[in-house]
Amino acid sequence: MSQFDVHRNAGRHRDSIPYVVVVQSGGFDDYRRRVVVPLVRASVVGKVANSRFNPTFKIGRTPVVLHPLEIVSVAAETLGPPIFSLAGDGDRIIAALDELLARTP
Repeated sequence: MSQFDVHRNAGRHRDSIPYVVVVQSGGFDDYRRRVVVPLVRASVVGKVANSRFNPTFKIGRTPVVLHPLEIVSVAAETLGPPIFSLAGDGDRIIAALDELLARTP
């Protein structure tokens, strides 16, 4: 699996969070876990106040919003096969994570 691969969410919140995206660098592929960020249905999120922090994507026909505050590490074997790639939007995803981790005065 590669950075920015999208996987179906097999967890209990899959109705509102149908997908997760791997954000972990490929330099850590030897580890058993992957750092992922939920992709929440846009209809659940509603109006996005900060599109840099919560960019919107379309997976198939489903509009989803990146939710960096829910970042989590999961066992790699629970992810299943990737169904989509957001590699072309990698800069937007990294920008959202930069917003999350940036130092503020």
